[in-house]
Amino acid sequence: MIKRTLCFSNPAYLSMKNRQLVVRLEKQGDEPERTVTIPVEDIGIVVLDNRQITLTHGLMAALLDNNASVITCDERHMPVGLMLPLEGHTVQSERFQDQLSASVPLRKQLWQQTVQQKILNQATLLHELHGCEIGNMHQWAADVRSGDSTNLEGRAAAFYWSHLLPNIDHFTREREGSYPNNLFNYGYAILRAVIARALVSSGLLPTLGIHHHNRYNAFCLADDIMEPYRPYVDRLVMQTIQQYPNTEELTSDLKRSLLTIPTLEVHISGQRSPLMVAASQTTASLARCFAGESRKLTYPEM
Repeated sequence: MIKRTLCFSNPAYLSMKNRQLVVRLEKQGDEPERTVTIPVEDIGIVVLDNRQITLTHGLMAALLDNNASVITCDERHMPVGLMLPLEGHTVQSERFQDQLSASVPLRKQLWQQTVQQKILNQATLLHELHGCEIGNMHQWAADVRSGDSTNLEGRAAAFYWSHLLPNIDHFTREREGSYPNNLFNYGYAILRAVIARALVSSGLLPTLGIHHHNRYNAFCLADDIMEPYRPYVDRLVMQTIQQYPNTEELTSDLKRSLLTIPTLEVHISGQRSPLMVAASQTTASLARCFAGESRKLTYPEM
């Protein structure tokens, strides 16, 4: 079942009654106060994007109990916090142990597969959008070694970003960079929440990565696993730029477009699937790898 993504950008009072999220919207101008209800079990992600939003503790507990992700945004409307449930699987302790005891060679092999699929998906998107010659990227993907010891991910990224936005002069992909970096950052934050939620559902610890290991990053594994999914966000951002040209500010329309990321259609294991469902397939395959039942990660292919 595809879970709903909710974004609250206006002042609101959020509570729970009869297993329903109750949204009370304050009176604005000529519009009267309104109340809307949504089943908690249908919710996958909640984005809180206004300083005047109030949540009850009962609602917060119910959202986490139903494995929903809660994202908070700062004054620039960019996601800065992510809350996930502590328990997401019946054998979570066992899976934590499998994850913690995973060997270095296994982690390097998993990262090799991750980088290979990321490069292939980037190559497909470049060809799809601009008809770029991508033989070099296919070769780089084939040449990725265990652990990507020669950093072909970085080489492919430099080529990819230099060709993805040919109409924007001197564009540089940076976390705090100029437009349209804000669109990519917002989209990646939503994607990160989807992947982190899927990891918890599979009984895995989002903090312990297979490659990323920043001591200040609580979602290293999510950042690892989301890599091959990034081109799907990039495609949506490019479509959004075309739909809303010359709109550099992160408007409600832009956010509404990017909040469709969990429902984007992807191809995985020979089938079409919403991205949110595919993410669970990927994290389930990762759990099998940690348990010694498989050596192959299941990623979407563009």
